[in-house]
Amino acid sequence: MAKPKVRFAVVGQGHFAQKAVLPAFKHAKNAELTALVSSDPKKLRKLAKTYAVEHTVDYDGLDALCREDAIDAVYIVTPNHTHRAFTERVAPHGIHVLCEKPMAVTEEDCEAMIRVCADNGCKLMIGYRLHFEEANLKSIDLVRKGKLGEPRFFTSSFSFQVHDDNIRVGPRSDGGGPLYDIGAYCINAARYLFGEEPTEVFGMGAARKGDPRFSKVEEQVSAVLRFSNERLATFTVSFGAAATGSYQVVGEKGVLTLDPAYEYEGALEQEVILGEKKPKKKKFKPRDQIGPEISYFADCILNGKDPEPSGKEGLADVRVIRAIYRSIDEARPVRLDGFDKGKRPTLEQERSAPPQRKEPPIINARPES
Repeated sequence: MAKPKVRFAVVGQGHFAQKAVLPAFKHAKNAELTALVSSDPKKLRKLAKTYAVEHTVDYDGLDALCREDAIDAVYIVTPNHTHRAFTERVAPHGIHVLCEKPMAVTEEDCEAMIRVCADNGCKLMIGYRLHFEEANLKSIDLVRKGKLGEPRFFTSSFSFQVHDDNIRVGPRSDGGGPLYDIGAYCINAARYLFGEEPTEVFGMGAARKGDPRFSKVEEQVSAVLRFSNERLATFTVSFGAAATGSYQVVGEKGVLTLDPAYEYEGALEQEVILGEKKPKKKKFKPRDQIGPEISYFADCILNGKDPEPSGKEGLADVRVIRAIYRSIDEARPVRLDGFDKGKRPTLEQERSAPPQRKEPPIINARPES
């Protein structure tokens, strides 16, 4: 007998969905792309033909799709401020939810998403693809095993130039700006490398006058996060600078650098320096990061397992983002209450799939940069 597959609808057909999510289903053998949801009929028509998808609906038709027993799960790839509403629409139908990061705009939104999924017996996972990626997981493992000595500080930068009409430069209330969009990567990395939650944050935002891209939101944000034992994490994210995307962990005995660290295409490169020894460099070959993420979530659904990263992982980052914004608005450090995150990513979660062999078709969408 054929092994069961989880039937997915991908909600939202922006550039990332078309570039990375739709073609990734061929690497998730326990999942099936069954439905597409979009307000653009041209996207639906052409993408359905390309990927042989049976069901296509606009956003108003999502509830009917859930009632038809056509899908088991959704992958939500829509603007940040819509994540809660889509989750609250599908979960009462028993539909499991894989949602892109950031999870939502506010802590209240995140908690509502967690609650509605729990009340309806649905799995909820947030799309932290690096929780399954070898370079990041091996970096976590190296730090946790004490190879660097006690980690003392973390630094990171993530930046690129964003088009002026991209939704990422929308207002903060809609989850726009570099802190929500790419700051979540830096915050998440600091948290998984240190293996705990920050206790205090301080942030600053900036935007050049006269650049219309940043009339509604910051161009760049820098933040300092304090962890236990007087450890510090600092990062800067920007939508108005040359492309960067790396982090470094400095311990008492050594230094670990991952550059690039956050990309979903191409090779990631790790360098480790221990004491006076020569640097050890390792390049992790390109791979599809989305297919393994989908496969892991499908496995959780099929086998009744709780996913990591869970909704609490998404909430953990959003609460830090919100605290950084309070710090920016009030020009002061902001303390964070204790938070029990639960499970953290481990090397056991590593999953691999080959990279895409050719560029997928992109319909009525362009990259952010």
